[in-house]
Amino acid sequence: MRDRTRYLYLAVIAAVLLGILVGFIWPDVGKELKPLGTGFVALIKMVIGPIIFCTIVLGVGSVRQAAKVGKVGGLALGYFIAMSTVALLIGLVVGNVIHPGEGLQLTDAARQAAEVEAAKSAESGSTVDFLLGVIPDTLVSSLTSGSVLQALLVALLTGFALQAMGAKGAPILRGVEHLQRLVFRILAMIMWVTPVGAFGAIAAVVGSTGIEALKSLAIIMAAFYITCLLFVGLVLGPMLWLVARINLWSLLRYLGREFLLILSTSSSETALPRLIAKMEHLGVSRTVAGITVPTGYSFNLDGTAIYLTMATLFIATATGSPLEFGEQVALLLFMMVASKGAAGVTGAGLATLAGGLQAHRPELVEGVGFIVGIDRFMSEARALTNFAGNAVATVLVGTWTGEFDKERAGQVLAGHTPFDEATLLDEDEREERPEAGEREMARA
Repeated sequence: MRDRTRYLYLAVIAAVLLGILVGFIWPDVGKELKPLGTGFVALIKMVIGPIIFCTIVLGVGSVRQAAKVGKVGGLALGYFIAMSTVALLIGLVVGNVIHPGEGLQLTDAARQAAEVEAAKSAESGSTVDFLLGVIPDTLVSSLTSGSVLQALLVALLTGFALQAMGAKGAPILRGVEHLQRLVFRILAMIMWVTPVGAFGAIAAVVGSTGIEALKSLAIIMAAFYITCLLFVGLVLGPMLWLVARINLWSLLRYLGREFLLILSTSSSETALPRLIAKMEHLGVSRTVAGITVPTGYSFNLDGTAIYLTMATLFIATATGSPLEFGEQVALLLFMMVASKGAAGVTGAGLATLAGGLQAHRPELVEGVGFIVGIDRFMSEARALTNFAGNAVATVLVGTWTGEFDKERAGQVLAGHTPFDEATLLDEDEREERPEAGEREMARA
């Protein structure tokens, strides 16, 4: 089936360019188009609660499944948590150094709302009131009240309850998985409205601030790409060499076709089966590859962690409501947890960003519309970084568990043992190309 998201990508680019043009030529018209961006953000907010619930419940289930495999699962999960934390900290450092959105003053409304929110907090002021507010009236109301923290609490309770039920909870988990598919399909439908939201948001921003808006958006995009490159080159590269004595660029070159596939779809999910097959061909055991790669797609989201960090700081600064360091850490830890299980789903990054802001600083949610136009441009870097991180993780876990053939890896990366693309054909294709099946049997 032909991937139609490329048309959406082109439509977003065209909408952003048209929005910039309208904002420059007719600033007053551009400002009046702001409701288009606001409406798009409202559609995203509509599915935040169900997305948080489903991903957390299934995420807790994934931890249980990974724990069953003992050493491999434990090492993988420990490494994923450590790397996601490092990525988050790198994003925080870069964001606090460059101050994305500084001086933009996109709107005074967010700052006024922040002052009102602060006043309310001071009046109701205690931590006890805040904690009591996290408890929903009913289990179902947590998904309809708009409170992300309530949805998170119920999701965690549900996930751990299903764990305690063991095999009896498996049908319910499958039901939640089906519900997640439904919610993500709704999200995918909403993402087809992205060009309209991007057009309105960009036109309004450019109409209000002129060239300064474009400068700030260019700065956040460039800084994000550079940060991802630094993370891959200065964190993943040295780790791979120190542990496995594998050159990072040789590994990335070996996965070149997968990177092109991700670049064309803006999703690392499309390359998951190919990554498993190529890791096995490289010399990682089938057990390690089969456990580490799928688990990494839910828990090892380095690029997403960097994106959430920098996008949050950009929105807070651009709206004149900068976050204190403690707020930054709490908000981004929440986002890192909430994003588990949503990797590779179009729009999941925006939904997680909006959900985190809704939970901690509701007055900033409207700022999500400011980056709608550039989110698609940043999604490639997110997906590529996530994919590179999972490839490196698979080799590292294989090395630590003694299930990685370094000699074979050297031959493969040197080009002496090329990967046979025919091994990825399905049964029908193999019947049409019997020579592919014969090569696979010979290799086995």
